[in-house]
Amino acid sequence: MTSPAEHPSAESPAPVRWGILATGDIAHSFARDLALVDGAVLHAVGSRSLPPARAFAEQYADEKASPVPYGSYAELLADGDVDVVYVATPHGRHTEDVLACFEAGKAVLCEKALTLDAPSARLLVDEARRRGLFFAEAMWMRTNPNIRRLRAMAADGACGTVTHVRADLGFVAPRDKARLWDPALGASALLDVGIYPLTFAYLILGRPVEVRAVATLSDLGVDLAGGATLRFDGGAIASISWTQTGWPDTRASVAGDGGRLELPSPFHHPQSFTYARNWEADEIAEPLIGAGYAHEIIEVGRCLREGLTESPLLPLDETVDILAIMDEIREQVGATTG
Repeated sequence: MTSPAEHPSAESPAPVRWGILATGDIAHSFARDLALVDGAVLHAVGSRSLPPARAFAEQYADEKASPVPYGSYAELLADGDVDVVYVATPHGRHTEDVLACFEAGKAVLCEKALTLDAPSARLLVDEARRRGLFFAEAMWMRTNPNIRRLRAMAADGACGTVTHVRADLGFVAPRDKARLWDPALGASALLDVGIYPLTFAYLILGRPVEVRAVATLSDLGVDLAGGATLRFDGGAIASISWTQTGWPDTRASVAGDGGRLELPSPFHHPQSFTYARNWEADEIAEPLIGAGYAHEIIEVGRCLREGLTESPLLPLDETVDILAIMDEIREQVGATTG
């Protein structure tokens, strides 16, 4: 078992050794960016059977890494050389899988949505803090350098007083992806994609004081598409929407009495953004590594090397708070999850 003290330190040249738990699409995206990060290595991958784990390990083996494949999650967690686990299972499994990681003494980066509801998220946060283990939700948008720059500019008054935020995200969900349609598997367009527009509004304006939401539900009660208007202290309004049944423009903006910041599609992992005021507009682009997952990998590595158990870019209390807002939205629209 690896204790927190055994994680690579700032003085050690040893890379942070990652284990990936599950081998679905998001795990592949993560692994591709992991290969681009100095000081990080894919040490092991675990699946529910050995063949997919072996195929995954072979696909991402290179001069930097020779991942060990495991045919069960338990075997992955028993590997004492794994410093941190990326939990890439569907969010309906997150509570169970993260608790198993904690029991094995592992630091965890867990894919979003962290859990199906705020109480479950609070349970995990409290357990991580009790054990002194690093824990974060993999909300990679928060670590994107363009999102960080835009947020800092908004906070510094680039738009004057912010009066409105807009964000929209969605796609057409494949019918053969059961996790997107089956309430028993945690299906919810809000949890899957709506979390991004909501998080963006939260990053700019904080917690809303009023939420009004509507949604279209499936016959099984799964929210397939929805929207919400959020009101904040000071009078600012956010308009957000999400869907798994169409192709919206997937853009976002922050507007105020002094200008506007615009994120192109897809807004949740932008390569640039525009700062518009009066008749002028400037395009701003911060360097992006890979598809953008690399920046959360870098942040987790920084935290582990500095002995931090929480990341200031991925704050756990805000993760729980945003889940509580999603709980409120799903209650308003009558959605069923889990």
